[in-house]
Amino acid sequence: MYKRKILAASIAVMLSLPLCAVAVDSAELQQIRKEMQQINEQYEARIKALEARVEQAEAKAANAQAVAETAASAPPANAQTVSSAPQDTLGSASANAFNPAISLVLVGTLAEFDNDPDAYGIPGFALGHEAGPGEEGFSLGESELNIEANIDDKLFGSLTLALASEDGETKVELEEAYIQTLALPSGFTLKGGRFFSRIGYLNELHAHADDFVDRPLAYRALLANQYGDDGVQVRWIAPTDLFAEFGGEWFRGDRFPGGGADNEGKGTYSVFAHVGGDIGASQSWRAGLSHLRAKADGRETEGAFGPSVFSGDSNVTIADLVWKWAPNGDPGRTNLKFQAEYLQRDEDGLLNDTAYSGTQDGWYAQGVYQFMPRWRAGVRYDRLNAGDNGAAFAGSVLDDLGHTPERFTALLEYDNSEFSRLRLQYNLDESQPDTDHQLFLNYVVSLGAHSAHPF
Repeated sequence: MYKRKILAASIAVMLSLPLCAVAVDSAELQQIRKEMQQINEQYEARIKALEARVEQAEAKAANAQAVAETAASAPPANAQTVSSAPQDTLGSASANAFNPAISLVLVGTLAEFDNDPDAYGIPGFALGHEAGPGEEGFSLGESELNIEANIDDKLFGSLTLALASEDGETKVELEEAYIQTLALPSGFTLKGGRFFSRIGYLNELHAHADDFVDRPLAYRALLANQYGDDGVQVRWIAPTDLFAEFGGEWFRGDRFPGGGADNEGKGTYSVFAHVGGDIGASQSWRAGLSHLRAKADGRETEGAFGPSVFSGDSNVTIADLVWKWAPNGDPGRTNLKFQAEYLQRDEDGLLNDTAYSGTQDGWYAQGVYQFMPRWRAGVRYDRLNAGDNGAAFAGSVLDDLGHTPERFTALLEYDNSEFSRLRLQYNLDESQPDTDHQLFLNYVVSLGAHSAHPF
């Protein structure tokens, strides 16, 4: 009986084991399904987060591309930034976005001469108007009012008025007024209007940007200090590591050494080339070669023996070199600048109804050293050669009297800031037979935004 009970109990236990296993398996499956659901939810959340990050990255990339495209079409160094005012459907700035940069350059000079500046003349040279040493005593010199701005995304415009005192009267002269392209392809730039030619080194600079109070004798005698006229200019900068610029200009021909606007107001042209680069971190240089071909028709000039009239061809060739040094490229404390130019003028035509064919030349070399912050000192030497004009021009404007014009200059300058300059300059001027001791006390101050000057 007892054995039967044990056997029945054993059979009951054995029959119940599959049911327990089924219960255990069911609970484990539920737990696995729950864990899988949690993993799926976490995975979907991470996918959504990654998708959001991708969208943000794409938006940043699109914005960076837009900034890069804007920078690629930015204006040159001498152009002002266009206002970010609303734009019309054509993409040009609306009328109320016009916001030009306005600057004023004030110049004042106290000058002392041994010789009479009103009787100035260089023997052997026919001088253009305003080629003298300036007025004695106090004078305002030549102050400038400049207005410039981007016209739109394709053009830049600039206007410069010169205010000068002459014979006790204040005169206003239109010095420059031009438009210039901003976005021509392949390194090309076009300019049209009235502007200073890019020949040589000094010619394109405004007088207030010169290192010395007055221009070298070669510029005074052969270009009447500076050549500027109405015309067009094309420039091309080569896509090379070495700076290389080539260009040409076509002018009306009213200005010295031209005159009379020959060839129906298209009588003068020029070509120029400039190259430059760096030497290590502390030095940079630029060299150039230029040629100006002008036609003079009744050009009136002054000289040591009175006025003259010339008609014919006038060709000016200029070679220039500029070298700059500053420790590690930082000119703030100390720096040195050396520059030199050689000018040669060949003329062929009629001078006072007498056949004339001759060559005249001149050169200068100068150095300016900033020996400590705010203080600079400079020296310059310049010299002219009138050429051999023969006995036919004895007693005329081309008679050099056996004299070789030359000049020695010393400069001391204090710059309180980049906007104010005070200069003391002495010239031992032997451009005339009688030596002239010249002393200048000069200030130059700038108000408002002004474009950076070339190298």
